Order: sequence, then C-alpha cells, then structure tokens
Amino acid sequence: MVTRGGQRTDPVAVGAALDSAHRSDWGRLLALLTRQLHSLDMAEEALQDAFTLAVTAWQRSGLPAQPAAWLLTTARNRAVERLRRDRVLRSKLPLLLHLGMEPGPEEGPEMSTIPDLRLRLLFTCCHPALAIESRVALTLRCVGGLTTAEISRAFLVSEPTMAARITRAKKKIAAAGIPYREPSDAELPDRLGGVLAVLYLVFNEGYSASTGDVAIRRDLCEEAIRLARVLVALAPDEPEALGLLALLLLQHARRDARFDGAGRLVLLPDQDRTRWERGAIVEAVALLGRAASHARLGGYQLQAAIAARHATTDRAEDTDWRGIAALYAGLEALTSSPIVTLNRAVAVAEYEGPAAGLSIVEGLAADLPSYHLLHSTRADLLRRLGRDAEAAAAYRTALALARSPADRDLLLRRLAEIGA
Repeated sequence: MVTRGGQRTDPVAVGAALDSAHRSDWGRLLALLTRQLHSLDMAEEALQDAFTLAVTAWQRSGLPAQPAAWLLTTARNRAVERLRRDRVLRSKLPLLLHLGMEPGPEEGPEMSTIPDLRLRLLFTCCHPALAIESRVALTLRCVGGLTTAEISRAFLVSEPTMAARITRAKKKIAAAGIPYREPSDAELPDRLGGVLAVLYLVFNEGYSASTGDVAIRRDLCEEAIRLARVLVALAPDEPEALGLLALLLLQHARRDARFDGAGRLVLLPDQDRTRWERGAIVEAVALLGRAASHARLGGYQLQAAIAARHATTDRAEDTDWRGIAALYAGLEALTSSPIVTLNRAVAVAEYEGPAAGLSIVEGLAADLPSYHLLHSTRADLLRRLGRDAEAAAAYRTALALARSPADRDLLLRRLAEIGA
C-alpha cells in the first residue's frame, strides 16, 4: 500500500494525511472495530495506537494507498497483541480470525433496521442506563471523533471534568455488562433523545469550531446532516428528528456567507443573503411542515422555526424580531436554558431597544460567567446605549474567554470601533 517507493515522507504530509483520516474515518473505523471486538475500550485503544504508529511508519515507508485500511489492519493487530498479553487469546482468537475489512451481511430477522454502522454505534452508546450527559459526551468522543477539549467546551465544563465523565461512562458500561450491539427497534425510542443531542452538538462544533485554524469544520457539519437524514428515514414520523434535520439544513445553508474574503466572521444582519443555499432552505421549511403535522412540539422544531424566520426573510431590516422573541420564550419555557434566555434578550433588544435587552442580559451573569457570548452581547448592547467605557470592559472580558480565532478577531474589531 506504499505509494512513495519506500522513500521517507515529509512529516507535514504525514500529519495532514492523519488529520484527514481522523476527520473522515475515525467514527467509521471505531464503529467497525467495536462491532467486531464487542468492546469499545479495546477498539478505541487499538485505534489510537494505530494512529500513533502511523506517524513513524508513514514517514519511514510512505503514505499508504488506503490509509483507512492500513489503520484498521494495524488496530486489529494491536488488539490481538493486547489480548495475547492479557492471556485470553485462546477464547478470543476465533472471533478475531473471522474479522473482515468490512462488516458482513445482516444476519437473521432480529437485526435492527438502522441502515448505518456509525448510527448503530451512536444508538449503542446512548444506552438509557447512562445519564443523558454521559451518553452525549461518550458518543461525541467515540462516534463524532471530537477531542475531550472540544466536548468540554460544548458542555461549558472544564476538560478534566469532561475526561472524568467519559471515563465514568465507560466504567459503568463495563461494570453493568452493557453489550455493544445494535438496539432492537423497540429500544430505539428510549435512545432517540441522546442521539438527537449528539448530532446537534457534532454539528455545532463543526459550525463554529472551537479549536484549530479553520472557522468551520464542514466535515462535521455534513456528517451530522448525513446521519440526521438516515435518522429521519428510520423514524419518518418523529417530529423532533424532522425538526433537527430542518435546523441543521437551515444553519448550514448560510455557510458561504458567514465569512468574508479575508476569513473574518460576518454576523447574520450583514450577510449577503444571495449566497445562502435556497434549495436547503426550501427543503428545511418542508420538513418543518411535516413535523408540525404531528402536533408534538419540541425544542429542535422551535429552534428550526427561529432559523426559518431568518432564512425566509430577504432583508435583515424586515426580520420579525417580535415573533422570534416569542419563539425563544417558548423554547425558554421548554428548556430553562440561560443561553436561550440570552438569545431572547437579543431579539427583544431589536424591537424594544437595547435597554430592554440589557435588563435581561444583566440577570444572566451568575448563570453564564464564563460564556464569552454573554459578555460580547452585553458589550454590544452597552455600545448601542453609548456607554463605551463599560462596553470596552465587557468586550475585553469576552476576548479573554473566547477560544475561536474568528470570535477573537470580531471582538478585537469591536474594540477598535469604539477606540479602545
């Protein structure tokens, strides 16, 4: 599988190839290994070993023609070595001898109807024996391939706290003997909420990447949308699945307008709406109509309805902010989320004025002390009220908390605008 005739490969090229393989193949390979080994821990450790070994092996021998196949073979070999060291090879070897490069055909009528291997692993990790936060964190790590640091930022907790949460989830699975298998169709409803939450957070990490040099990770966004489509095909009458797919399509439809030619973030009111993907918007609105026909309103449907109000308005000045604020109020009542309250404050400020929005924001300081968007929103409202000194202080606080280069650049521009 070597393509460079045994010549040493540039470490930068190897790093780029491994990064690409991690983004595109981690979830698929881990799902396949977990299914074959019947152990998530063993599969993850073996796959991590394979990526580590590839750093030196690919530099020495050249990039393989099929990186994913190389990683899978190496990971399986590492699993065999670990089993041998653990002195259980005799009982496990028959299983390993039958491992193939791809999963075999479905066997028997009891197999689940889930048509995607990664989605199967996602449902498997979202076992109801685990707390919802643990289900989401574990599947983001294992299926989405997100780092612990990325997941901790999605949950607004420290990295050590998130690492401990993921470890506890794995230990609970091992102690309870929870099998890594596809759930039956009867078990799917109990796991749907966790699966929807995972897809939502995977998309959000791609939509506004918290680490790295790219502002948007399209691979994560597109993978979340792909899996959401599979989920809708699986559960076509589940309104929240329809609502989530609609939400993701509406947000992703704006991807080409969110940054200017210099790579700087462009806020929603300033975006060139002719660059929005109209086909995705039309599809999303139709999905929302299907969801509404079931008369079971949920959080993803409300978020999609808010996104649709923006997406179907041709000019920013014609936005129905009062209607958007009402939708946020409904979402707030459903979730009790301070982040939703913060978004409602922004909408209220647009039709009642910045003072009305600021009064709501000021009440959230204790709930979101480390959330940079709270401080940047407060700064924007203070600036609109002419209180530039207070606005500058709030922008500096937001700047100290922001991780994304695009967010930091926007905050620096705001500070420059008020001469701070």
